Amino acid sequence: MPHSLRPSFGIMTAPQQVAYHDVLRVWREADSIPEIEHAWLFDHLMPIGGDPDGPAYEGWTLLAALAAQTRRLRLGVLVTSNRFRPPAMLAKIAATVDDICGGRLVFGIGVGSRPGHPLARREYEAHGLPFHDAAHAVGSLAESCTVIRRLWTETEPFDFHGTHVRLTGAFCNPKPVQRPHPPILIGGRSSPTLRVVAEHADLWNIPGGDIDDVVRRSALLDRYCAEIGRDPASITRSIHLPVSYDRPGPTRDAIGEAIDAGFRHIVLGLPSPYPAGVARWVTDELITSRNN
Repeated sequence: MPHSLRPSFGIMTAPQQVAYHDVLRVWREADSIPEIEHAWLFDHLMPIGGDPDGPAYEGWTLLAALAAQTRRLRLGVLVTSNRFRPPAMLAKIAATVDDICGGRLVFGIGVGSRPGHPLARREYEAHGLPFHDAAHAVGSLAESCTVIRRLWTETEPFDFHGTHVRLTGAFCNPKPVQRPHPPILIGGRSSPTLRVVAEHADLWNIPGGDIDDVVRRSALLDRYCAEIGRDPASITRSIHLPVSYDRPGPTRDAIGEAIDAGFRHIVLGLPSPYPAGVARWVTDELITSRNN
């Protein structure tokens, strides 16, 4: 993904408490609006807001369906939980989606642990998934990023014997459409995760909120990049900002603060239910209105 001084804007539709056709309607509308350049889902197996027993779609299955129903948007999962799927399987899933959409995937991934969020924590036990400590989760993420990139780029089967990931005869075919591979976006704010970002990511995403903390985390990422000899400018800074339909002003202010802080990849989180024409509303009220 080329770096640009011009900010790019996208939307995020959390696939919970909604129906498939609700999400499809918004993505199709966004796909027709050039000012909206990317669209995202989240990766939770059960709702983390609203009715805890309400609907929640599996992120990558839904992304594949939306990839087939759109033509222009770059798309991804913000962010994939590294805890839910073995990395070699995830590499295969992502390569399939990149093929379906003709090379528009941005591969978002993160540690996937939210120990302070009980509604997120319960989905691990409910699906028989282990929930390891933070050190295990971060180490596993680093190995997963290594393995996934190798599966996308290497032309011969290989073995991998890491601390957390072990593969024999690993191979991915077909490869993703994008060469050398889809851009890798890593989400997170902890110091150990930022070290993984410095080594592996093309984009780094952080949830908005306290802009001063966001700026501090970005400076820490700069430092980690310098320690390994990487140009910090080679990592696009991405931020997720929640949208209020009733009070767009604070979101506009947050967008301005983020851009001033060097964030050029802006993801606007749309709460459900989605009003009719919501993608056009986002464009008029939050994106183009900045220039008026």
